[in-house]
Amino acid sequence: MGTEIIPRAPLKDAWLTEYNRLQPLWRTVQESSRVFLPISISRVNQFDAARLDVEMSAMLKEQLVKVFTLIKPGLLFQYEPELDAFLEFLIWRFSIWVDKPTPGNALMNLRYRDERHVPVSGNEVRTGLEGPGLSVYQKIWYCLGTVGGQYLWSRFQGFSAFRRWGDSEQRPLARRAWVMLQHVEGLYKAASFLNLLLFLYGGRYRSIIERLLKARLVYESPNMNRSVSFEYMNRQLVWNEFSEMLLLLLPLLNSALVKKFFSPFSKEKSNGTADDEAECPICHSLPSIPFVALPCQHRYCYYCIKTRSEASRSYRCAKCNEAVKAIQRQRSS
Repeated sequence: MGTEIIPRAPLKDAWLTEYNRLQPLWRTVQESSRVFLPISISRVNQFDAARLDVEMSAMLKEQLVKVFTLIKPGLLFQYEPELDAFLEFLIWRFSIWVDKPTPGNALMNLRYRDERHVPVSGNEVRTGLEGPGLSVYQKIWYCLGTVGGQYLWSRFQGFSAFRRWGDSEQRPLARRAWVMLQHVEGLYKAASFLNLLLFLYGGRYRSIIERLLKARLVYESPNMNRSVSFEYMNRQLVWNEFSEMLLLLLPLLNSALVKKFFSPFSKEKSNGTADDEAECPICHSLPSIPFVALPCQHRYCYYCIKTRSEASRSYRCAKCNEAVKAIQRQRSS
């Protein structure tokens, strides 16, 4: 039997027919693959980054203020808005302007991305974090909105408060400017609150400036975990709460009563010697200028008993807890 040979022309036509039949299916597959990858950026990380940036600026300001400790007191306070604006400009210049994250964003593994030019399909999209950084236009407007806006607002508020525009005795023009200033501040706070609600819901733009410029914070590296330890923060919070409790309770305690209450449990028992009676119960040294408290006749240093009786009208003797009504120099025997 001979082998049947299929002509080339019908074979080519069969391939073309099959290709034309699969072409719509291939297009459907390509269109279905063009799906935007949803990403979720931790809102806590973004808030922590903003707080860390504020703390960094405060640390720089503290170190810079120490340089001017020897100048005239109060002189640096007059230029505090300029100092804050200068430090904020330095942080912006060496971070955002050169396409680097701010110190807080770097610790939180965050960077700014231009949401207007985010790729949504193709081989460029792998994790959903791809996208270009901020453009020059966005960087300049970010600086003007954050650094320049805060400086102008601070200066304008200080000038209006110094001129007392809010007083009813001022000219009508100044009074209207003060009312307009209050309205603008109220509108800005309302817009900030609305932006906060939108941020908590969607997690996209942390501030109004970021929303207007379409500058979104995304993870710089998809495999990097959060690298901030809260051990120091926890210790600081515990110490702050403990110190506030002491500041609240110590003025309510009577030191003489506390000392008298714990004296029976003390390891060092008093022997009632003449030296113990001669020394001052406050500084525990022999008085150079001896004075006695009246009416209990216990011996004190003049400086010790004088300062405490002047500081508190109801001062009580540290030995017998009797109210000290007057002091008198001890007569030499």
